[in-house]
Amino acid sequence: MKPIEGIVPVMLTPFTPDNQIDYPGLTHLINWYLAKGVDALFAVCQSSEMQFLTLDERVAVAEFVVKEVAGRIPVIASGHISDDLACQKEELLAMSQTGIDALVLVTNHLDPKNQGSEVFYSTLNTLLETLPSDLPLGLYECPAPYRRLLTDEEFRVCAQSGRFVVLKDVSCDLATVSRRVAIAANSPLNVINANAAIAWPAMLAGAKGFSGVFTNFHPELYCWLYRHGAGQPEKAQELSLFLSLSAVTETLGYPKNAKIYHQHLGTFKSEFCRANKDDVLEKFWGLSVLLAQIHQGSELWGKRIVE
Repeated sequence: MKPIEGIVPVMLTPFTPDNQIDYPGLTHLINWYLAKGVDALFAVCQSSEMQFLTLDERVAVAEFVVKEVAGRIPVIASGHISDDLACQKEELLAMSQTGIDALVLVTNHLDPKNQGSEVFYSTLNTLLETLPSDLPLGLYECPAPYRRLLTDEEFRVCAQSGRFVVLKDVSCDLATVSRRVAIAANSPLNVINANAAIAWPAMLAGAKGFSGVFTNFHPELYCWLYRHGAGQPEKAQELSLFLSLSAVTETLGYPKNAKIYHQHLGTFKSEFCRANKDDVLEKFWGLSVLLAQIHQGSELWGKRIVE
């Protein structure tokens, strides 16, 4: 098992203007993440618009990312979008053959109607029996179609199973993160927080990194925070405020706003987005100014963290 920890971007999927996957753009994006020093990549997740990708597309994207990364860092992927159990088996088995380092299960599909632990365990056990026993697994409390948080006991069972190596924690609650870190002690399961507002205190509490949407804007700043923040606590606290406030922009048309950001960086050419058809620059007044300020602030902080 490769440990999944550190800064793990939730990858975007670039599209061409005519709604095809932009593989040259995806190559540029992968290389951008790598140049920023990230520790792993989370391909085929909600930021990737996985709910709007066909199964063939989900598999193809995962295979492409694995091939392009070529073992330099771990690649994890989900693509787990179905409620029907037979469909879950099909999509997860297909994804398990892509060469990824861990396959991530989405918690709300383990209990589609939010009926409780009995349904969760039943679905989970069926999938564990179906999937290759040597394939590391992850868990993702994806907010869509609803945020299904794990109970402490469910989390404990998963940690003690030895099958799981990462939880993308979407509780957005420091106390919950801290409790889960304690529960997972002495197991292979790492807790990685996804909420920018608690990114720094969660790291101090033992979270093994960060995997929020603003890894698509300035992952290098989160890398510094995770690796060096403890040695410069005053600077880390100040940086955490910039990161937290920047991340509020997620509510203004993400992931299309992230694609506009990368379009301006030159990573890829089109802002086409399947998940969001809005003209977000028109819908959210001042968004273009905010994106420019985030870019400027990121560059300023990039200079400060090397001082």
